[in-house]
Parts: sequence; structure tokens; C-alpha cells
Amino acid sequence: MSGRLILASASPRRQQLLEQIGLSPDEIRPAEIVETPLKGELPRQLVERLARQKAETVAGGHGNAYVLGADTVVACGRRIMPKAETPAEARRFLRLLSGRRHRVYGGICVVPPGHGGVQRTVVTGVQFKRLSEAEIDAYIVSGEWEGKAGAYAVQGRAAVFVKSINGSYSNVVGLPLFETSALLNGLGFFSEERVDGG
Repeated sequence: MSGRLILASASPRRQQLLEQIGLSPDEIRPAEIVETPLKGELPRQLVERLARQKAETVAGGHGNAYVLGADTVVACGRRIMPKAETPAEARRFLRLLSGRRHRVYGGICVVPPGHGGVQRTVVTGVQFKRLSEAEIDAYIVSGEWEGKAGAYAVQGRAAVFVKSINGSYSNVVGLPLFETSALLNGLGFFSEERVDGG
């Protein structure tokens, strides 16, 4: 069995990651939801709620498709670090991450045709080296932090900040590919003709 795949996310990184494993979404339908954490909400709870809401919101009008919702949350301890919106906020996040370990939570939810959503949560540990003010300044100037959870993109210049990663690298980029593929496979999405031969 195979079907149409709708990605309920505007993230170009998630689309690129799916294409990396031979999956081109048939449609990109960003879900219009409020992503603000609820009072007392922990990182895992937030990422699971947002992934589910994204998938279910879009699936409501597309009953014949597999809808993939995903969200990424960067957290230092219990502190959730949202997408950086200003240079000052990005600088504050990078100073907090400097020399420390933090976690990246990846939530995925797939709503298949005629069924409720199925979820998975992936947690990756990331260790940053100690950052100098000059390194932080240069990264702020690059603009790469804009709109990134935790104010960095591991697949870009910030790769030199990372001493170690414990777990899924693609999860830190924006979508845990092993778990996403396994979830779609378990729900009967894949067929031979859907996966690129090259």
C-alpha cells in the first residue's frame, strides 16, 4: 500500500531531509498553530503536543493522505530555548549553551488515511565546546541563527561548536530520519516505486 505524503511543516530542512532518503512530499501544508509552551510544560511534552497538533490540523482536510507533523525543541535542562528572533536573544542562547550539554527533542506524528495519529519522540544529546565572545559575535553576524531553535544550525557554521552528539544527527537538523522512515513503513506507506532508485 502507498499513498500521498503531506508534510505539515514549512521547514525547508525537513523537506530536504525527507528528499535525502528518497521521499519528496506530494504537498507542503504548514499547520497554522500557536507554538507557545503551556505553563509548566516540559520539553518532551511540548514537542509531542506540537507534532500531534500539526499533523491532526492538516489531516482534517486530507483524509486520503499520510500527514507528517514534526517539531524540534532545544532544551538546556528544563529550560526550553525557542527559535531565536533577535541578535540579543541568540547571543543569550549561545552563551547558555557554551561549554554545556543540552538536549534536542524531536517529535514526529503521522496520521494515516482513516486512522488516528501515531507518534514517536527522539532525544539527542549535544555537547558544545566553550565559545569565546569572538566566536559568538561572528556567528551572530552570519545570520545563520535566525529562526533556529536554540539559535544554531548544526548543519551549518555551528558544526564547529559541537564536541559530540549522542543519538540521531538528523534529529538535531530537524527530523529524525530513521524513526520517521520506520513509522511510515509500519503504517504501510512505502512501496517500491516511491523510493528513488538512484
